[in-house]
Order: sequence, then structure tokens, then C-alpha cells
Amino acid sequence: MVDFEIRLTLVLYKATTLKQDKEVWLRGETIDGITPLLQPVAHAMLQAGEELAIIMQNFPDNLLWSKPAGCASPGFHLLHIAGVLDRLLTYAEGNKLTEAQLEYLKQETEAPDLSVSALEHQCQQQIQATLNRLKHFSPGILTHQRSVGRAALPSTIIGLCTHAAEHTMRHIGQLMVTVKVLKYQSPF
Repeated sequence: MVDFEIRLTLVLYKATTLKQDKEVWLRGETIDGITPLLQPVAHAMLQAGEELAIIMQNFPDNLLWSKPAGCASPGFHLLHIAGVLDRLLTYAEGNKLTEAQLEYLKQETEAPDLSVSALEHQCQQQIQATLNRLKHFSPGILTHQRSVGRAALPSTIIGLCTHAAEHTMRHIGQLMVTVKVLKYQSPF
């Protein structure tokens, strides 16, 4: 937990200075305990956390559930990133979703009682949890088959981990655009 708090503090510092020259994958950092084959996934997770802190900086709670032009709300993206990371890693670990995870999935479209800071913190915590879960995958098992969802669609551990990274970054990009549009439209 201390590592997470220190990393989050550094991320927020970088976000406020906006002086990060290189993306995470170009900094030469490695995450201890994560196989080199999953380092790109870890880098994407760290990049997502840094970008999230920048995107949500000074974003008002009253716009959290706004849907400009019918797009998904910022709140949805934050809930979905946290939820999908947990679900994909659950599948990668060879498990089925729990009732709590299925209930979370149903509730991703709106949680009006949560603030921007609470949702961002939840998302940052899930990113850290994902990094910790990646440490359990050794190189020798990455191509092991895994089933996804009720339809038991075929995948592999490395496929699910890679999808977790790309899906998270896709939603970070969508979140960035939506937040910029809302900030432009609303003089808060």
C-alpha cells in the first residue's frame, strides 16, 4: 500500500507540473516481479495512471455523468476501467467472475454518489492491483488457455493481459476527449 501511495503522489506531482518528457515505456523502467514479457502491459498501466491524473485534474463533480453528443460519461469511463481490469485479470487467473463483479458490471453506467476524486482513486487503486496481479504470471504459463465470459470464449493469459492494457488505454483516450469537450462547453 505504501508503494501505491508514493507512486500516486509522484503521478499527481508529474500531472501538476505537466513536464513528463517521455512516456513510461521509453523511460527504461521495469517493474520488479513482472516478467519481461508483461512489462509492456505494466508500462501501459502506469501510463494510464499518469494520464488519468492529468485528465481529471480540476474536473468538477457536476460534470461527471454528462454525456456530450451522446458519448459515454467520464464517470462511466472511470468505473469501467476499474471494473474491466478486475474482470480481465480474474479470467487470466483462470477464475470465473464473482457475484460482486457481475453486480459491479451492471452498475458501471452511473454511480451518482461518487465524486471525481473517489472514482479516480478507485481507478488508480485498480491499476496498482493489476500491476500486483501481473507478478503472478510466469513466462511459462502466458500461453495457457483461458475462457472469457459465460460463452467461454477462448483466450490466453498473455492475450487477456494485453487486452487489459489496450482496453484501458482506449478508455483513457475516450475519457481525455470527453473531459476536454465538457471543459470547453462548461465554464466551471
